[in-house]
Amino acid sequence: MPDYGHKLTFGAFPAPTSSDPRRSVTLAKQAEQVGLDLIAFQDHPYLPQFLDTWTLLSCVAAATTRIRLAPCVLNLPLRPPAVLARAGASLDLLSGGRLDLGLGAGAAVFRDEIEGMGAPHQTPAESVDALAEAIAILRELWDTSTGTPVTHTGARYQVNGQRGPAPAHRVEIWLGAYQPRMLRLTGRAADGWLPSSSYLPPEGLGAAQAQITGRLTSRDAAPGRYAGSTTSPGRSVRAVPDFSAGPSSSGSANSAS
Repeated sequence: MPDYGHKLTFGAFPAPTSSDPRRSVTLAKQAEQVGLDLIAFQDHPYLPQFLDTWTLLSCVAAATTRIRLAPCVLNLPLRPPAVLARAGASLDLLSGGRLDLGLGAGAAVFRDEIEGMGAPHQTPAESVDALAEAIAILRELWDTSTGTPVTHTGARYQVNGQRGPAPAHRVEIWLGAYQPRMLRLTGRAADGWLPSSSYLPPEGLGAAQAQITGRLTSRDAAPGRYAGSTTSPGRSVRAVPDFSAGPSSSGSANSAS
């Protein structure tokens, strides 16, 4: 699997268990002390054995100074994108530009639990379409180069709101993706890819990466448009594999086609 010239980085992915709430913060501080680049936490708002990921990331941001912060990945059906845009920009500003935003369409294996928390029923295809809408809304609300309100009328989301605040840096959007429709969306609209070996073994990374690469478009050829841009035609998408084991090691499982 090619690296597209990206610098190799390393991170930690501890389970955010609610039975020992300070453990995740302690591990994040230790990860920073030993020189790791990234600390990431899975997001399962419907499981009481886990802390709320967004609250935890805010606490970790206050306890650290350098390490980058990422949800891996946020459960979009339970986090409306317009509110998420405000929350993401706020955390990025407060942390000094350390947020990378991992997003998922909602794990199909937890569909009943997600709907039990109030999310509407969605087919796998509808959940991918909703994620595509959300990415567009996030980037529009973060773009303060114009003062015009953001108006979005889509199949899943309707927004008519003010832009801003802008994040401290260009927040990358990484997707937890495995099936063809999600992989194509990753290549078309995302900056990074967050596969987990719980759902995609290492030997499958190359084929999935090829589907992502096949959706990179000429409109993204301008160097610097994305943090992962290259000088060759088309942009690259950062891959951040998670080789943790176990069925709940990642919040990014998705059976969308």
